Amino acid sequence: MLVEILQKKYNKTLKECSNEEIYFGLLDMTKDMAEKKYKKDTKKKIYYISAEFLIGKLLSNNLINLGIYDEIKEELEQNGKSIAEVENIELEPSLGNGGLGRLAACFLDSIASLGLNGDGIGLNYHFGLFRQVFKDCLQKETINPWITDESWLIKRDKSYTVNFKDFTVKSKLYDIAVTGYDNRTNWLHLFDIETVDESIVKEGISFEKADIEKNLTLFLYPDDSDEKGELLRIYQQYFMVSNAAQMILEECILKGSNLHDLYEFAVIQINDTHPTMVIPELIRLLMERGIEMDEAIDIVSKTCAYTNHTILSEALEKWPIKYLNKVVPHLLPIIEVLDKKVREKFEDPTVTIIDEQERVHMAHIDIHYGFSVNGVAALHTEILKQNELNNFYKIYPEKFNNKTNGITFRRWLMHCNYPLTAYLTDLIGDGFKKDANQLEKLLDYKEDTNVLNTLLDIKYDNKKALKEYLFKTQGIEIDENSIFDIQIKRLHEYKRQQMNALYIIHKYLEIKNGKKPATPITLIFGAKAAPAYIIAKDIIHLILCLQELINSDKEVNPYLKVVMVENYNVTLAEKLIPACDISEQISLASKEASGTGNMKFMLNGAITLGTMDGANVEIAELVGKDNIYIFGESSEEVISHYENRDYVSKDYYNKDEEIRQMVDFIVSDTLMNIGKKENLERLFNELINKDWFMTLLDIKEYIQKKEEIIADYEDREKWSKMMLENISKAGFFSSDRTILEYNQDIWNV
Repeated sequence: MLVEILQKKYNKTLKECSNEEIYFGLLDMTKDMAEKKYKKDTKKKIYYISAEFLIGKLLSNNLINLGIYDEIKEELEQNGKSIAEVENIELEPSLGNGGLGRLAACFLDSIASLGLNGDGIGLNYHFGLFRQVFKDCLQKETINPWITDESWLIKRDKSYTVNFKDFTVKSKLYDIAVTGYDNRTNWLHLFDIETVDESIVKEGISFEKADIEKNLTLFLYPDDSDEKGELLRIYQQYFMVSNAAQMILEECILKGSNLHDLYEFAVIQINDTHPTMVIPELIRLLMERGIEMDEAIDIVSKTCAYTNHTILSEALEKWPIKYLNKVVPHLLPIIEVLDKKVREKFEDPTVTIIDEQERVHMAHIDIHYGFSVNGVAALHTEILKQNELNNFYKIYPEKFNNKTNGITFRRWLMHCNYPLTAYLTDLIGDGFKKDANQLEKLLDYKEDTNVLNTLLDIKYDNKKALKEYLFKTQGIEIDENSIFDIQIKRLHEYKRQQMNALYIIHKYLEIKNGKKPATPITLIFGAKAAPAYIIAKDIIHLILCLQELINSDKEVNPYLKVVMVENYNVTLAEKLIPACDISEQISLASKEASGTGNMKFMLNGAITLGTMDGANVEIAELVGKDNIYIFGESSEEVISHYENRDYVSKDYYNKDEEIRQMVDFIVSDTLMNIGKKENLERLFNELINKDWFMTLLDIKEYIQKKEEIIADYEDREKWSKMMLENISKAGFFSSDRTILEYNQDIWNV
């Protein structure tokens, strides 16, 4: 089929075609095959609305899900071509940022793979978050374009009118096929407008935030550190949900809904608070169609469900009424009625929708006027119920439920770790590709020396492959014989990349004093900091300064290497995760809702070094304490510190010479000669005067546990047994399992 497409498209044989021509031929072929697997069925449909979908490159993933990857790979090889080189042509869609967006992508894949009728709805960002570049040991932001004339986007003949206070826009719809593994195709619906003007972006990622008709879908999460930025976010969110609401009503009517029974035709999953305005917007649209307000509220409350992804108060959106009035004044009367109903029913002022500062709490709308509220890991859900949302849990205990996150294990094993997948298939058959729990069959081989050695060999080959990739793409040199210790995730203080950086300082000083590790250690970071998140950018600056210092020190660099990859994204994750030895999951206990990187690393045979936070808790339960390295104070202890306000970082700094030595090094002449005084001093002061996420609380135990895991790496048999145990228990974290639970307990499609 590919040969015919290339002949028709370029009048060339496969052998004569360039990698680029082959890519576009495969693009046409897979889009056509995916479209044929779409079917309209089932009365009820899932609509998964999310501000971001971090879908990654799609070619190989779609070939795998269509069942033709091996066939295409072989056909290319027979003609002197490499599927890896062809895949390099593809640009990664700039539609997401971190775990929230990656989870949404995994969920869409599993919804289709399980044969459920369900689509994603979001925005078609032209430049995504931003492209990260490093200059002078600082993060710089630039545009990250990905939309080309030929891409996965399919332009549809579909448009809706969206009314803002001062103007009206007409949307246009693009679809990307979401092809399930050996199953149906669903769609990711992405809305855009014709008037977007990419040329208004000037230096870096700066642009006129007030020119909404030109900037509306340019960037994901535009800087909201000023009023114009906050207003732009409200414009974006309303544009997304107004289109979604109109599409949902239109589709349901076509299927026979009279709208009084909307919840029998649609279930809307609100992914975090960004899509919350879909609730008042749906109420408004139902009222426009003649339904009384009380009934409209009841209908919508039976249709919408809410996933909470965070306990960080700054991430639970609260929009000032005056801002909503500037953008969507037509929603305010509805929001005020929703608030009034809550006040009439409950005396507790903490559960109102509009607070004393005249701010609208989006999560409160979701909880009161949705039928389900779920957390994303067992610990996270318990913290929501017992602490952060306890006032709501007391009112609606029946609404709260847990859905531990999962990952699309086919992408994170079959696609990114082909050698391990092939070996597992030889050992245990290919049933695990549909039922990830069959990975447990690997436990039968935990005393088999040949299997254990082969797992080590595969890991070593993956480390060599990463070495080649980083040198080719970023000019970075690493040693495949070293321990690969990797921390890749959004840069945020609660994820504590700064604690890992302090460990680097500790290790650097040890080596300078003559204490050298038995095996060299390579510490690899990948992370973007939000453009306005100053301290996060300072942490990146520290890591890059340490990279420059250590990598140019001939006494230290044979034993220690620091690498921060530039512009971390899904493509890089697919190279880093199979090569990882130690998976860093070191967030402050109680702060990470779940994490999904921890699951991907585990699946690929990395060993977790982490706190009892998020899904680490469930990983520890599955693999047992002998196959994970846990440190740090518990979530209960951390929550108690916050409640009692008894954690004072300066006390730790003053009382412990080792801690003081590490922290002081940040502002030492050694680092000041490399870095920027302002950035290093600000981070130093933050650690000793605030340290809101308690780096110094856990740093000593972190170092102790890290030395233990590094020492255990020397026992290759013990290490390979831990690898096997982690791989075999990773099946629980399949997003197929998560989606089955969503459907069973919430969606009922």
